[in-house]
Amino acid sequence: MSKETEIEKKFWKSLRGDRTVMLGLSGVEEGHAQPMTAQILHEDDERGAIYFFTAKDTDLVRSLGESHAASIQFASKGHDLFATLQGELVAHNNRVIIDKLWNTFVAAWYEGGKDDPKLQLLRFEPLNAQVWLNEHSLWAGVKLLMGRDPKDDYAGKTAELELRSPSR
Repeated sequence: MSKETEIEKKFWKSLRGDRTVMLGLSGVEEGHAQPMTAQILHEDDERGAIYFFTAKDTDLVRSLGESHAASIQFASKGHDLFATLQGELVAHNNRVIIDKLWNTFVAAWYEGGKDDPKLQLLRFEPLNAQVWLNEHSLWAGVKLLMGRDPKDDYAGKTAELELRSPSR
């Protein structure tokens, strides 16, 4: 398995586990990144869409239109992985997808349930990503004290990934 493939698998596993990202529109003044909960439709859906529930009256949705270039910044809870993704954010109120992703945490935000008029599902189609694995650890500090070049610990711990699936 290549280092890029290994790093990509770690990224998707971490995103499925931690789920909180900063999502923003590219090149839009009101497009400052904001925390959102990422949802992936299938456990094995790597390189696929990332979904977000939000409300139609948010600045993000008002600035979005039908679709817009967007980015995601992600840091795992343990800070052992960092990533930034570029892609396309699309307004996507597909009822089949809403039904599959709906859960009690989402339902708490929408009084009208799945038919709430404010409900907006967004689909982020990732195009590429930069992923960094963090080598800051006690062991890395000990190696530094022993004269090891810290750059050696970062070799092979970053990846530039093309995430557009072959079917797109």
